[in-house]
Amino acid sequence: MTLHDELVVTGNWLFRWRSYLPAFMILPSVLAVHDFEDWRCADAGPDPWGLCCLAVSLVGLAIRIATVGHVPKGTSGRNTRDGQIAESLNTTGMYSIVRHPLYVGNFVSWFGISMFPRHWWLCVIFVLAFWLYYERIVFAEEEFLRKRFGEAWLDWARRTPTFIPRLSIWRPPALPFSLRSVLRREYSGLFGIIVCFYSLEIYSHVTHLGEFNVHPLWTAIFLSGLAIYVTLRTLKKTTSLLAIEGR
Repeated sequence: MTLHDELVVTGNWLFRWRSYLPAFMILPSVLAVHDFEDWRCADAGPDPWGLCCLAVSLVGLAIRIATVGHVPKGTSGRNTRDGQIAESLNTTGMYSIVRHPLYVGNFVSWFGISMFPRHWWLCVIFVLAFWLYYERIVFAEEEFLRKRFGEAWLDWARRTPTFIPRLSIWRPPALPFSLRSVLRREYSGLFGIIVCFYSLEIYSHVTHLGEFNVHPLWTAIFLSGLAIYVTLRTLKKTTSLLAIEGR
């Protein structure tokens, strides 16, 4: 097997499991939290640094929302088991300034989590791991799109950056924003971010203070996220309220 073919095969495998494998990135964060000695007192207010890191991760989620809210059905990586599928080529909205806006959103969200333990080396490890992981997914995905859309994809790829957005070439989305589409697709991402931070907050208290004494604000954030997750998942699985034709 040539290197080109091997990268495609590896990228397609990672693409299929891309929703689950990045979760392993939280393991170094756990180790880094355990190694952090200058922990705040248990009776202090909510940790400003932790809330700042959460805000960074939510910016990543906002990038995803700005992307999926305007895309049509059959695009933007909704498939996993079926491999690469694309009924049309997205070239407007977020896709007009960067070729992989969803992965940009993922990067920002996970970078916020890597910031939480206050170790610069963890952020460096995360950036390198993300690069190696998604580089192969991007390679396989773009190879598929090139074969599927030919010259149209090449023209778009020539003017659109791979990962670092270029705001000067922005083109308005072809479709209006769909809140229902966002609620149907991104509720699990929101809850996943909240669970990661809440788990690290609990772990840090148990490790350094020897007790479960998480600030009520973090518990409120977690319970709010859980309520949103349960509500939207129930609506998605049992009703058609979040369904919208062509999205």
